[in-house]
Amino acid sequence: MYLLNAKLNLGGCIVPCTDYDNDYFTLTLKEKKGSLKATLTAKKAITMKALELTTERAFDRNDLFFANGYQSWSTTKEYARYEKTNDLMPISNIGKFARFCTGAMSDYSFGLTEYGKTGIFHSYTYTYFRKKGDRKITLYGSKSERKGYTIFKVDMNKNIFSIVKDVEGLMLKKDEEYDLFDIAVIEAEYNKAFDKYFFDFMGLEKPRIQHLAGYTSWYNYFANINEEILLRDLAGIGRAKECTDIFQIDDGYQTATGDWLSIDKKKFPHGVKYIADKIHGEGYKAGIWLAPFCVQLTSKIVREHPDWLIKDEKGRNFFVHLGWGGSYALDIYNPEVREYLKTVFHTILNEWGFDMVKLDFLYTECIKPRNGKTRGEIMCDGVDLLREVCGDKLILGCGVPLGACMGIFDACRIGCDVNPVFEGDFPNKIKVNNEIPSAQNSMKNAIFRSHLDGRAFCNDPDVFFLRDINLKFTWPQKLLLGKINAICGNVLFVSDNAEWYTDNELKYLKDFFENKEYEILSAEQLDEEVIELIYKENGEEKNLTFNLNTGESTIFDCI
Repeated sequence: MYLLNAKLNLGGCIVPCTDYDNDYFTLTLKEKKGSLKATLTAKKAITMKALELTTERAFDRNDLFFANGYQSWSTTKEYARYEKTNDLMPISNIGKFARFCTGAMSDYSFGLTEYGKTGIFHSYTYTYFRKKGDRKITLYGSKSERKGYTIFKVDMNKNIFSIVKDVEGLMLKKDEEYDLFDIAVIEAEYNKAFDKYFFDFMGLEKPRIQHLAGYTSWYNYFANINEEILLRDLAGIGRAKECTDIFQIDDGYQTATGDWLSIDKKKFPHGVKYIADKIHGEGYKAGIWLAPFCVQLTSKIVREHPDWLIKDEKGRNFFVHLGWGGSYALDIYNPEVREYLKTVFHTILNEWGFDMVKLDFLYTECIKPRNGKTRGEIMCDGVDLLREVCGDKLILGCGVPLGACMGIFDACRIGCDVNPVFEGDFPNKIKVNNEIPSAQNSMKNAIFRSHLDGRAFCNDPDVFFLRDINLKFTWPQKLLLGKINAICGNVLFVSDNAEWYTDNELKYLKDFFENKEYEILSAEQLDEEVIELIYKENGEEKNLTFNLNTGESTIFDCI
C-alpha cells in the first residue's frame, strides 16, 4: 500500500493532498506483478508542486540501494544503510545564491532530495536493490521521463521506500489526464534484469555505436588549443592508426560560448573545417564539442538577442552556470532559438563536415520549470530538438540527465570529468559537490553504470592518460584508469600527444583501444576505499581489485 503526499500551488498558496480522490484530482494506482502504473486526472485547473508515493520496505545491514545520480557527472554507486552521500560544501549554507552556485549542476536546489544523511539515498529514472554478494536484483525502472523525472528514495533507517514524480510547475486543465508513473518491477540476475528493462519494457534498440576510440583535446590543453597543436596531435595518434576511429576538437575554437560559428582566427587561421578535412584525410571520424544551450555573458548572442534567453519570475536573464565567466541558457521554446540551432548544426555537420558532436552542459536547459512544463519534460524536449537538428549524425551527450537521452543519443558520458591529479586538487578535497572532476568518482560511475553500455547508449567513461606532462598520476594509476574505462565503456578517449609515447605506452594505448568482449560478472565495494571487479575478457574470467584513493591494484595481473 502506497501513501500519497501531494502538494498543489494554488495562486502561490501550497495546498497538501493525501487522499487519492480529493477536491482537485483523482489518482488511480494499478499495481500488479512486474509493473506499477499511476494516472492523475484533474477535476479542475491545477498547478502541481510535488507528488510522492511512500510504502514500507524492510532493510538490513546487507541490503544495498543503487543510486543513479541526477546527470552524467553526478556520483553514482550502491549504498549500504550505514553510508551517506556527500552534501554541498559548508559555504553553500550562507544563502540561496551560494547554494545555487555550488550546486547548480545537480538537483540540490529542487527541494526533492536530501544529501549528507546516513541511510537516506535517492536515484533518478531507475534503481535496484540487492544483497551483498548476490547478483540477483530487484529493479524499479521508469518507462519514460517525458512527463517529469522519476525519483526513487529510501530511508533505510525508517524502512521507507518512496517514488517521487518531479511535477513542480506542471499545469493541468480540468479533466486532463496525466500519466504519473509507468514503472517496471523486475526480479532477475543483474544483466538479465537490465536486458528486460531496456529492451523489453522500454523497447530500446541497441545503439548504432558499438565501439569508438580516439583523441580529444580537452584534458591536455583545456581551451588553449590551436591549429598547430591539433595537427601535431593528429599526426601523433597515427601511431595507433589501426585502432583509432575518431579525432575530436574540444572547447576553445570559438570566440565565445554560444557564438559557435564565430571561429577564433588567431588560433585557427584556416577555420575548423580545415581541421575536419585533415582528420578525414587520415581516415578518422571528425568530432567537435559544443554546449548548445549555453551562452556566456560576453557573447554576441547575449548582446544582440536578449529575448532568446530563459528568464526568471522577474523577467531577468536566468543565470545557469559559472563557467566561461558566467552563462545564461537559450530558451528552446523560442522559435528564433530553434532556427538558430538548426543553422548552427547544419553548418557544423553539413558544411564543415563533422561526423559527431559532443553536446555538453545540457542540464542547464531544465534547471527551472516553466511554461507549465516539468524539468523532465523540458529536458526531453531539448534532447528531441538536438536529435532533430543533428539528423542522422552521431551525438555524444554530456552533462545530461540520463533518462532523457536513453535510446536517442548514440553515446553518453556516464561519469564526471577525470581530474589530471589522481588524488584530487583543492575542489576535490573540500568536496564542493558530487559533480566536481574526480578520478575516483569517474571510476566508480564507470563501474556502477556499466549496465547502460550497449543498452541505453554506448558508454563514455571519459578519458584515460598515459602521458607524463600536465599530469599527476603514477604509472599504476594510469593503467588502472585505462583498464576500468576499457572494461566498463566503449567510447575510449585520450588527450595525449601519442608522438611522445614510449613503445611501452603505445602498447597499452593499443591494448585499451582494442575492441574486446568484456562482461562484468560482479562489482563489490569491499570497504570505503576498495572495489573488487570480476569480469570476463574475451571469455577469460579475471579479477581487478583496487584502492580508489591510492590507485593500488591487481592491474598487472589482469592485463
